[in-house]
Amino acid sequence: MNAGTETLRLVRSVADMEEAREDLRRSGATVGFVPTMGFLHEGHATLLRRARSESDFVVLSIFVNPKQFDRGSDLERYPRDEERDLAVARAEDTDLVFLPEVDDLYPEGFATSVEVSGLTDVLCGSEASRGAGHFRGVTTVVSLLLNLVDPDVAYFGQKDAQQAAVISRMASDLRFRSRISVVPTVREADGLALSSRNSRLNDEGRLRAGIVPASLERAREVALGEGVPAGIEAGLAVLREGGLEPEYFEARNIEDLTEVTEADDGEWMFAVAVEVDGVRLIDNLPVNTGGEEEAA
Repeated sequence: MNAGTETLRLVRSVADMEEAREDLRRSGATVGFVPTMGFLHEGHATLLRRARSESDFVVLSIFVNPKQFDRGSDLERYPRDEERDLAVARAEDTDLVFLPEVDDLYPEGFATSVEVSGLTDVLCGSEASRGAGHFRGVTTVVSLLLNLVDPDVAYFGQKDAQQAAVISRMASDLRFRSRISVVPTVREADGLALSSRNSRLNDEGRLRAGIVPASLERAREVALGEGVPAGIEAGLAVLREGGLEPEYFEARNIEDLTEVTEADDGEWMFAVAVEVDGVRLIDNLPVNTGGEEEAA
């Protein structure tokens, strides 16, 4: 069913995406879907490769969603490069790219939102951070996209661990047909998690950003020997020695985001948000004390 790199299809209207969806349903092809806000990097390419390996037909969406930005200035500064993104899509053998306009996806009179309670009022959803409205914007647009594309599997990165947990809960609670697959974080040589926001760092900021994954590694190392509270203090010390004061640095269960205070068996993570020279970075490092740790 793969269309090949020479016949990448671009779909810009909701109506055309609905038509493509119906064609795919009739064909019986399995569909893998990677929703993004564009400015693609190796992390996104990894998601596309996973979708390609597991699906007959691969759909990529590129849409900078205004509903998930709490500050208009952040929305305006979000990097965009459609030509570059389409080159990545072709290189990864993507079949269809959906590039909707804001007014088409959210037409006049659009009055519906989708909200997941509980998981969205901690970490990035806390009042001290971005607020639950951010995730309301995420779940609203993802629910729209899942309905429009109707994939068998939708792929998300572990780097945005809270987002992945929220979307997984939404898809489960609302009985979406699509399965949510969370793919391990892709990192640069110094451990920095790949993110579109990294492009906004200057050379000095990029060097300082390497402190963020180092703090998580140190926290995990100490926690496994001395306990979770000691791990948090060790991670904070690494950040502060580098002149960084985090928005939060916490230990949370990966699935339900409840606070972790003891390194018992199970899957949990250290999660951090910190501003580096005006650029807000988030990261996390999974810890599995019940067996072999997964790649982060």
